[in-house]
Amino acid sequence: MVLITYDVNTQTAAGRGRLRKVAKQCVNYGQRVQNSVFECNLDATTFRQVRAILEGIIDKNVDSLRFYNLGDRYKGKINHIGAKKSYDVTDPLII
Repeated sequence: MVLITYDVNTQTAAGRGRLRKVAKQCVNYGQRVQNSVFECNLDATTFRQVRAILEGIIDKNVDSLRFYNLGDRYKGKINHIGAKKSYDVTDPLII
């Protein structure tokens, strides 16, 4: 389990575009748990790919990314209080 967080400067049109691109990529790999926070179940190869994709989108002079590796036993490390219930990203997704 990897927690991806980002802060993209949206004071310009280019920044707003980067924000949308980062969010779109993160949605492809995990679930949004806060506006700029995603829980992603990634193996090492996919983690490197996602990191490279996101690094290619952001402007490192004004934006930031953070990756928190929670490991396989992440369930005991996450406490949720309040609205916006989450789902287990390891469960099958039925549409």
